[in-house]
Amino acid sequence: MNEEKGLVILYTGEGKGKTTAALGIILRAVGYKKKCLMVQFGKAWFTGELAAVKKLSPLVKIIQGGKGFINILGDKVPPAKHKKAAKQAFDILYKEVISDRWDIVVADEIVGSISGGVLPEAKAVKLIKDKPDRLDLVLTGHHATKKLINMADLVTEMTEIKHPFQKGILAKKGIDF
Repeated sequence: MNEEKGLVILYTGEGKGKTTAALGIILRAVGYKKKCLMVQFGKAWFTGELAAVKKLSPLVKIIQGGKGFINILGDKVPPAKHKKAAKQAFDILYKEVISDRWDIVVADEIVGSISGGVLPEAKAVKLIKDKPDRLDLVLTGHHATKKLINMADLVTEMTEIKHPFQKGILAKKGIDF
């Protein structure tokens, strides 16, 4: 088995932990001096990972692209603006992936952008097909399509069993963002 062959890893499902799992891969990879990029779709606010990644520079970089989550948390952004932001984030992501400068690239919430209707599934399919052979590519987000599941080498579905939100506890610094 060739350990240098890049994998396509997909974290999906309704449960929490998709971005956190992707960040775990990045943290582990930094231990081996691998260069990692995370492009975040739909995220446009401060998160703990943004501050933490500065400490891991120059091995890790995060690029945020988006106008916030689609149709949740009081989203008032017109769909056209979400689509434009998703296209711009994808264009950056694609350029970086095919540059072959990175060992691991995370497309955080790209799956949610597809299921939210602001990014065509065909873009993610092209990304997977065109990535350098050695690149490990991680996709995250709710509602992965059958096609993406079939194209991935590893798929993990996060299943919510219990969530603090059910008790009125909102997102928590250092845990959720």
